[in-house]
Amino acid sequence: MQTTPVPTLPGISEKRITTALITTRVLFAGPETGSPVLFLHGNITSATWWEETMLGLPAGYQGIAPDQRGFGEADPEKKIDATRGMGDLAEDALALLDHLGLEQSHVVGNSMGGSVVWRLLMTAPERFLTVTLINPGSPYGFGGTKGVRGTPCFADFAGSGGGFTNPELMRRIETGDSGIDHPFSPRAALRALVYKPPFIPAREDDLVAATLQTHMGPRDLPGDSVESPNWPFVAPGRWGMVNAASPKYAGDVERLYGIEAKPPILWIRGSDDVAISDAAVSCPGSLGAAGQIGGWPGPEVFPPQPMLGQTRSVLDRYRNAGGFYEEIVIRDTGHVPFIEKPSEVHRFFHPHLGADRV
Repeated sequence: MQTTPVPTLPGISEKRITTALITTRVLFAGPETGSPVLFLHGNITSATWWEETMLGLPAGYQGIAPDQRGFGEADPEKKIDATRGMGDLAEDALALLDHLGLEQSHVVGNSMGGSVVWRLLMTAPERFLTVTLINPGSPYGFGGTKGVRGTPCFADFAGSGGGFTNPELMRRIETGDSGIDHPFSPRAALRALVYKPPFIPAREDDLVAATLQTHMGPRDLPGDSVESPNWPFVAPGRWGMVNAASPKYAGDVERLYGIEAKPPILWIRGSDDVAISDAAVSCPGSLGAAGQIGGWPGPEVFPPQPMLGQTRSVLDRYRNAGGFYEEIVIRDTGHVPFIEKPSEVHRFFHPHLGADRV
């Protein structure tokens, strides 16, 4: 884990904040009296990734972005108990709002941060004025499910959890590799899997530095795993973000439809996202179908996970239960359209922030 602080942009302030649950770095932009917008970052990233989006907020809004548990400058002694799914991170977010004296806020989540938002909606929907999900993880978790209702491929959720990270990428994050000379260096992986090639962000060095701050180890990333008799012969363990993202610990998604307070949801996704899709490149079903993992039992048993279909199915039922959502596709972008084409994202995101007043 790289400990060198990542520089911030002009207009961004940072504070070391200790809540009832965790001590971490929190970034702020905009007036302290502004309507608060809580930003939750994705896996192997940090609050740094939100800075331009926070600076681009309309007048009268304050951006708030913490380094979440397991990432950036969050307390390294605070581990993610994966058996609670996204529970630890959701409670950290609520504790931050409590510490800041905020009864309600808007909330934005990308990727893993979107997975945290699903849990927040299940547990404390009344705390959020609007919800914006940008390429979120499926409500059913990552790996090991099929069909739009998230049916487990196997009862032990084999094919999800800590056994499904690229060991070479993990090694290079841990050793602080900031180069480009290997296809699984963090910089190369971000260029191939997070942004749509050939896009390279202006602040690439800072984004790579934030990735190198990811907390590494068997109780962090990649986490632990257990052997399984079911293909691909590994099932989720109990520690770290990758295990927390397993469908085994996703919680009861049906709770989303029963909540009384249903904040309006904006779902923004990149048209060419290969990290979260119906055929994600790191999904075991996709890897098996491509012959990259031997012994694949076939599409009836373990197809590529329909992540977009699952999200759309959940949001359709949310709407049918009285909620509101809109799906927006940003063309020619990957997993982080808010970095790749910020002005296009803002065109939909900024009006949505006023949806609570409609």
